[in-house]
Amino acid sequence: MSYFSSRGPTGDGRLKPDLVAPGEKIYAPICDGEFETLEGTSMAAPYVSGVAAMMLARFSEFIGDPARVKQILCNSATDLGREPNYQGHGLVDALRALQSI
Repeated sequence: MSYFSSRGPTGDGRLKPDLVAPGEKIYAPICDGEFETLEGTSMAAPYVSGVAAMMLARFSEFIGDPARVKQILCNSATDLGREPNYQGHGLVDALRALQSI
């Protein structure tokens, strides 16, 4: 977890974050074939979205059921041994998510 990562619980007591993903020191394309080291939610969110898209491509029965996709991602996440308000359910794990279905 990065020092700048948001932590829970939310104002109404819900767990935050739901899970975590790589989002620091990500070497990413920017434009015109250029790359830059970036960080933050804008790097972690595409990682989780990509895992979700891979699940939907493999298991089309989950299309239109985002709650089930979230449940699978959370249940298959790797526990990092941190307090839940720092890591949520853990680190998103694409292989475990696919294997758990």
